Amino acid sequence: MPSPRRRFLRNIAAGSAVAPIAASVLAQNPAVTELARRPEPKSPNDKIRIATIGMGIIGFIDTDTALKVPGTELVAVADAYAGRRTRAGEVYGKNVKAYADYREILDRKDVDAVLVCTPDHWHAKMAIDAMKAGKAVYCEKPMVQKLEEGMPLIDAEKATGAVFQVGSQYAASILYDKVRDLIAEGAIGKINSVEARYNRNSAIGAWQYSIPTDASPETCDWDRFLGSAPKIPFDATRFFRWRNYKDYGTAVAGDLFVHLLTGIHHATKSLGPNRVASFGGTRYWKDGRDVPDFVMALYDYPDAGTHPAFTVAMQCNFEDGGGPETMFRFVGSEGVISVTFTDLTLTRLGMVPSSEAAVLKGYNSVTTFAADQQEIYGKKWRAENPPESIKMPKKEEKRWKVPAGYNERLDHFTFFFESMRNKTPVYENATFGLRAAAPALLANESIDTGRVLGWDPLMLERV
Repeated sequence: MPSPRRRFLRNIAAGSAVAPIAASVLAQNPAVTELARRPEPKSPNDKIRIATIGMGIIGFIDTDTALKVPGTELVAVADAYAGRRTRAGEVYGKNVKAYADYREILDRKDVDAVLVCTPDHWHAKMAIDAMKAGKAVYCEKPMVQKLEEGMPLIDAEKATGAVFQVGSQYAASILYDKVRDLIAEGAIGKINSVEARYNRNSAIGAWQYSIPTDASPETCDWDRFLGSAPKIPFDATRFFRWRNYKDYGTAVAGDLFVHLLTGIHHATKSLGPNRVASFGGTRYWKDGRDVPDFVMALYDYPDAGTHPAFTVAMQCNFEDGGGPETMFRFVGSEGVISVTFTDLTLTRLGMVPSSEAAVLKGYNSVTTFAADQQEIYGKKWRAENPPESIKMPKKEEKRWKVPAGYNERLDHFTFFFESMRNKTPVYENATFGLRAAAPALLANESIDTGRVLGWDPLMLERV
């Protein structure tokens, strides 16, 4: 005879709700459906002449992408480092004029749009100056470095009527369009939480970018770089690795949480959270930076009519030894949507009913009742839950992927230039941009102050 303990464990294993489901819901490898590309834009008769301010990594990437849109032409660039001005001429030709002072670009009548790809502390200032100069603006994320810069930028957008788009391309991705459609269709039931992470595991991923051997006060316009930041002696590390410092950047939250928040807001049609709590610090990259290399944040989203209340758990880890994972899980009562850079998987199981074995013999309090009470309770439960009323759900999976070579950044620029030509709404205006930037900046503030912070996502609706 098996011991009572053995009998108890055996009953738990046999009666567990997991056991009868496991055989029936083993996931099959589902077929993958390729998402449709958006129609190719037609070649226009006119040219939109662009200029890029800030020719760092993103400056070159954004410029290359913008020039893939039919009907665009690069006429000027600006950068505070002489070597990047030289490189722009090598890449784009000597007809592209290079400046140290971005204001000379704004004075040119032949510039229709500017791409602001500078350190974060310059975004709001340059964007406002450009709009007042009559230029359309594509401004890299985060839209602002400080919360108080948000409303003046929104006001400038409204006052000038300029086309202004924030450069967080998740808003234009066909992948997040599909997530939005699935959530709207009720594919995962009522959304209750989102898990999101953007992790890295390399020095370059942690912003230890290379510094040129000729970096000096002669080749780097240090005062122009500093702008409104505190005045300190020339520091090549700060100039070329500015993301590592609070004076110029917005830490991992401003750089990467903004992308995650953009995807969440686009997919859920949300205006933003109303509470933020964040934790983190500099755990690995002890290289003189004064910003965290690990941040974990919780965002509480209130019921907004367009979606129920849900909570977001968000993480950015620059020392993830398992690999540079970036992912989302949109969790609802009926299923989960898992998203990577290139595909998404919808998994549906729903809430699982308890079987007779699970209730009466499994990991449940019934097994602790006296024998006569177990018998009485069992009869009552069986009468209330006939076998035909208990239907174990079948696990379903569907997958979608983007086409080979798909580039959501190109879609984002296509929409920007279409807005300029056709006066159509941009995909990510200044209000949307602040709704993504503000929660990210509040994550930094929560770490600094140790407080749970409030935010009014409806505030911008009342302005």
